[in-house]
Amino acid sequence: MAFTDTDHLIAAEKALAEAKTVLPLFERVEPDDSRPRFALETLTAWMKGEATVPQVRHAAFDAHESARDVADEAAKFAARACGQAASVAHVITHAPHATRYVEKAKAAAAK
Repeated sequence: MAFTDTDHLIAAEKALAEAKTVLPLFERVEPDDSRPRFALETLTAWMKGEATVPQVRHAAFDAHESARDVADEAAKFAARACGQAASVAHVITHAPHATRYVEKAKAAAAK
């Protein structure tokens, strides 16, 4: 299946919106760690043509690193959701992974 640029931007927008819903789960636990938020901000910049794919990839990797650095399960999944959402800039097929981590974050927060 071939994806168009429009498909890519729609997938990025959806992943961004979903990840934003769980970002507060991370920021409540780690208020001084801006890596997941920066990943989403960098994705937004990419969508506007103001950031490169390598910049977004780096920000995504940093968000995943923040997930490794936190013990709280909901916060960990939230950071992963942000990292996967940002990764959509590189590869559109990261979008379902962002959704999966959003669901895991919400489930962990509900425990």
